[in-house]
Amino acid sequence: MIEAKNISKWFDGQQVLHDISARFESGKTNLIIGQSGSGKTVFMKCLIGLLTPEKGEIFYDGRSFRNMDSKQRKDLRTEIGMLFQGSALFDNETVLGNVMFPLKMFSGMTKKEQLDRAHFCISRVGLDKADDKYPSEISGGMQKRVAIARAIALNPRYLFCDEPNSGLDPQTSIRVDNLLSDITHEYGITTIINTHDMNSVLGIGENIVFINKGRCDWTGNDQTIFRSDSQALNDFVFASKLFREVKKYLEKEYDK
Repeated sequence: MIEAKNISKWFDGQQVLHDISARFESGKTNLIIGQSGSGKTVFMKCLIGLLTPEKGEIFYDGRSFRNMDSKQRKDLRTEIGMLFQGSALFDNETVLGNVMFPLKMFSGMTKKEQLDRAHFCISRVGLDKADDKYPSEISGGMQKRVAIARAIALNPRYLFCDEPNSGLDPQTSIRVDNLLSDITHEYGITTIINTHDMNSVLGIGENIVFINKGRCDWTGNDQTIFRSDSQALNDFVFASKLFREVKKYLEKEYDK
């Protein structure tokens, strides 16, 4: 579990995060949602430790990040997997080479152990026959799955995903969502996904934090999001015609 307590952040004298508190549970897909410019990316960077908040604390399973020394923070990095928005694969490395990269850098495994672990992760994301292919030779959806395999190579306790469905078609997005959900439940990972994709929210939103203008405006899950009293959240959720029709349908069902 990761817990944020009273996180505030300023840039150039302007406050962009206002006293945000939230809990992200182990073994669940935790989503951070909000409009562009809402502060959700800054909040995620604070959670990872890429940014230091001026106020508040981040706890990793009860361990205060602020109170860690340099060695403890370095050790924590090995417990974190990161899935970047653009996959961020090395163009000059094969699928196998990309997945092996963190194992070579941080694992201390033998070469055989690295190969075994990399092959396992590649198989886990359904890319058994793609070991020798380069990123330019595979589709965007396959690249995303390679990035997931690399992110879980070190068997992380915490997995951060920044807009994992960006640039993907709806069917591929669903496949990526389901894969992240399956891996989260299978290994008991604390998975935090930064997204504005409502299909992801409804598909895998077990724990949702809605950020609005730098504040935590609402928390809930995919079952309660349509019954929110937050006007800002309702404006965000029902921005598309499809979800406005869903709202009308649900309102009729609630009135029965």
